[in-house]
Amino acid sequence: MEVQAISRNIRISPRKVRIVVNLIRGKNVREALAILRNTPKAASKVVEKTLRSAMANAENNNNMNIDNLYVSTTFVDAGPIMKRIHPRSRGQAFGIMKRTSTLTVKVSERN
Repeated sequence: MEVQAISRNIRISPRKVRIVVNLIRGKNVREALAILRNTPKAASKVVEKTLRSAMANAENNNNMNIDNLYVSTTFVDAGPIMKRIHPRSRGQAFGIMKRTSTLTVKVSERN
């Protein structure tokens, strides 16, 4: 059985979050938390928070043992894009895309 936690509208681009997410995929949750604590990326705090939420969901809602959990699936999708304008010379305007992410972390119990 898989238990998931989803974080929406994270104010970091999906490309940057995927770098951190790829580090923990398939790892034991304790090992994944250690990796996230020592990763010097801004996205690691958001991923750690989502992983802890998935662990809590597994423990409280499904009575799973935390010691047997591992990160079975993680993926990052693009969220809504905030579009801004940056004025340029001669009356031009260049667009700025402020990207957001949707992070999904699923944990399962190893048998």
